[in-house]
Amino acid sequence: MLEELPRLRRYARMLVRDQARADDLVQECLVRAIGALASFQPGTNMRAWLFTILRNTLYNETKRARRMVEQTEEPVSAISGGQEEALAMRDVQRAFDSLPDIQKEVVLLVAVEGLEYEDAAAVLGVPVGTVKSRLSRARQDIRDFLNPAKNKEGG
Repeated sequence: MLEELPRLRRYARMLVRDQARADDLVQECLVRAIGALASFQPGTNMRAWLFTILRNTLYNETKRARRMVEQTEEPVSAISGGQEEALAMRDVQRAFDSLPDIQKEVVLLVAVEGLEYEDAAAVLGVPVGTVKSRLSRARQDIRDFLNPAKNKEGG
């Protein structure tokens, strides 16, 4: 479990956009995971199991509070390469932020955290084909956001 802490924290931060809340979410996830350790099946993917617990914890908290998770815009950190790279990174962050939550989750799990499609599907509770479809759509939406003129021309 300890090896997965950085990934859990990164995933939680992207989901809730608040460092303190993300840390609380990870802590609650670990408490629940330790309590449910007997249900973990050896030989299966611990990361996917923990991500599922984290995600379910967030949604259970959200349902209890009966409010949407407030997403605040994080400042884009400077990129050492220079101004152009910083602007490009800002644009990519805006493109990512414009995605629906279901697409953001897939991008985070597959592209950022490196989960296999099957493991991401298990975390999200959807078929593998849905993961692939959402990821494909997210990638296209990011491309459209970053280059709207080219996409309007059809090329």
